[in-house]
Amino acid sequence: MASVDLRDNLLGISWVDSGWVPILNPSNVLEYFCERSNPFYERTSNNEMVKMQRLTLDHLNQMVGVEYILLHAQEPILYIIRKQQRQSPTQVIPLADYYIIAGVVYQAPDLGSVISSRLLSAVHGIQSAFDEAMSFCRYHPSKGYWWQFKDQEEKERVKPKSKRKEEPSSLFQRQRVDTLLLDLRNKFPPTFYQQKPGEKPVPVEVKKEPEVPPETVKPQEERETKPPAPPGPARPASQPTPNKPPPEKRARLQ
Repeated sequence: MASVDLRDNLLGISWVDSGWVPILNPSNVLEYFCERSNPFYERTSNNEMVKMQRLTLDHLNQMVGVEYILLHAQEPILYIIRKQQRQSPTQVIPLADYYIIAGVVYQAPDLGSVISSRLLSAVHGIQSAFDEAMSFCRYHPSKGYWWQFKDQEEKERVKPKSKRKEEPSSLFQRQRVDTLLLDLRNKFPPTFYQQKPGEKPVPVEVKKEPEVPPETVKPQEERETKPPAPPGPARPASQPTPNKPPPEKRARLQ
């Protein structure tokens, strides 16, 4: 795994030397910033050369290269240090700003870093909102999509369930049920019955009808069978029945 240099991202780090904090003032704050243990300080700057040669800071105006100056001081808590590229005694290019608050050194972010951070925070918030919204989405093949929120579930748990009123049965339903029960009772009569709750069931006595002797009982076929009529001469279907005149009355002789 490749090592990561802290100088690649200095916006996320800070530096402090607790020995200098009680004595910081505008005259020595630049010397405090130029400590070699400070990750924001470049040892190849003009300040390091002036420090090694034991010269005053006024010689920085006569040099060319990277230098650090005290830009703003608000005693005793806030100091601003600027890093700049000097090209001539009158021309410099700002590179970065650092602020010291209560002895802790931070790098001030540039405009691009601020916009990038704001956009990243906004996108993260929007993505979190979408993820949370998707957690409340429900789907079922028969119902489709719907929303189910946590407060709705709590309300449903706390809300007492209303009892559904049972509709009374109609006259047709009651009579029909009674008829079915009576029919089942006739088909399957009870073999035991209980007179009072808790008592032992008593077998039901079934009365049998007296059997008729088989001699006196005639088969139904014999009773219903009659002798057939004698067969007569068959008449053809095409010949109609002749109409006979009534008999003539004859006078009696005295």
